[in-house]
Amino acid sequence: MDREIELRLVARLKAGDPAAFEAIYEAHRPRLFGFLVRLSRRRDVAEDLLEETWLRLVTRAATLTDDARLAPWLFTVARNLYFSWRRSRAVDETRVTELDPSWPAPDRGDSPFEAAAQAELERCVEAALGRLPLRDREVLLLVGVVGLTPSEAAAACGLPAVTLRARLHRAREKLAAEMGVTRAEPRAKAG
Repeated sequence: MDREIELRLVARLKAGDPAAFEAIYEAHRPRLFGFLVRLSRRRDVAEDLLEETWLRLVTRAATLTDDARLAPWLFTVARNLYFSWRRSRAVDETRVTELDPSWPAPDRGDSPFEAAAQAELERCVEAALGRLPLRDREVLLLVGVVGLTPSEAAAACGLPAVTLRARLHRAREKLAAEMGVTRAEPRAKAG
């Protein structure tokens, strides 16, 4: 979202403009829901937490700063709600039922082979992502799936940017290891 548009939406939201809420909702709902589904690995939980996230935005709109960045604010709220839900239910991650995520359908131009290969790759990535520890899965989702910058993801997680970047690097390495991807050895320089 363009920063100037975002600033105007924040001002309108603070003034109680319902159309501003609708615009923010439309812009951020898909990414928030995708984040919560993959984080919780349960569609029903993600739907509840998403609804609560929007409720928090509406009830706290007047307290937003004039220069608030909406994506980090929303993802921070969603993330905190998830951890509150998890603590309140004392959920053991190993007992949470697997969610079969619905990935976007392939483009119509894909051949059946390409579509099958893409679907298999997506299943492998999703399965590997699901096997990662929560803190690794979280940073990969925020940066790789949701599309937040590492700085925005750091703000959402309440971490210094350098810490988030280090965590992201380690998480990417763990994901590659889970998928069986080996790093190429550095080539020797010709003498």
